[in-house]
Amino acid sequence: MVRFAVRRALIMLAMLLAVSMLAFAVPYLGDGDPVRDLIRARVSDQAIDPAAVEGLRVQLGLDRPLSVQYLDWLGRALTGDFGVSFTSRLSVGRTVAGALMISAILAVSALLLALAVALPLGMAAALRPGGLLDGFVTVFTQALVALPEYWLAPVGILVFALYLGWLPSAGWNSPASLVLPVAILSLRPMAYLTRVTRASMLDVLDSPYILAARSRGLAMGQTLIRHGLRNGIIPVITLLALWLAGLLGGSVVIEVIFAIPGMGRLVYEAVIEKDLPLLQAGLVSIVALAVLINTATDLLYLAINPALRSSHGAN
Repeated sequence: MVRFAVRRALIMLAMLLAVSMLAFAVPYLGDGDPVRDLIRARVSDQAIDPAAVEGLRVQLGLDRPLSVQYLDWLGRALTGDFGVSFTSRLSVGRTVAGALMISAILAVSALLLALAVALPLGMAAALRPGGLLDGFVTVFTQALVALPEYWLAPVGILVFALYLGWLPSAGWNSPASLVLPVAILSLRPMAYLTRVTRASMLDVLDSPYILAARSRGLAMGQTLIRHGLRNGIIPVITLLALWLAGLLGGSVVIEVIFAIPGMGRLVYEAVIEKDLPLLQAGLVSIVALAVLINTATDLLYLAINPALRSSHGAN
């Protein structure tokens, strides 16, 4: 297990280095000039002064070779210094940290809600495949997958904020502001988690150790919870980790519609405003978190499943 953890750590470091290179290079991958794009986002093409462009290029340090710029950027990024935002003139590191915290609260709340519904629903459907509840679960999850967030969010605002007046329509000012975006953001992962839980539990029910536990007189529900959940939960954890990594930076639609100052909205606005330091820091933070989450998930597998631990220890 120790060798596996060391190997995963080395792979993670290599991936983070590659991610940093990609995030730094993103603003330069297009045909345009980043400095001109920055100015063009604020004034018309006719008002652009070539002397001002060159002056700003020197001021921002963008006149140096890309390799020098990258090494300087990476050295500062390792200390948490991503520079100053072009638009707000605030610290990029603090801005990204605040947005990440908000997105983390939103994502974790949505996934906890999704998991609280998906686990019991998927397990109950697996106990009677082909039954009435199983049919309901199939229709329910298909409906949730088919309904996009950009449609559900406005409908939710119209019904629960404007018509009923129960919840705020937008903002991030109180716990009540969490309810509607979290509920809508949880629906799609809820559908997939329910399906995976059901499929995983069906596989577990055919295992020899489940039959042995049943022969000792344990009820099916007790057998599934005591003996089946440990092995059956692994695919659920995999999907949960993927959703968490995606929601931390990918809930752009929800954050924009509900005016939530999270990572998705931050990166979206950085692209619109041509804010290079904010865009670079946002991208590297999102992907780095995804790499860290996936690595932590692999290590969690070993802690949950002794069979995996012994097989990796043997390698």
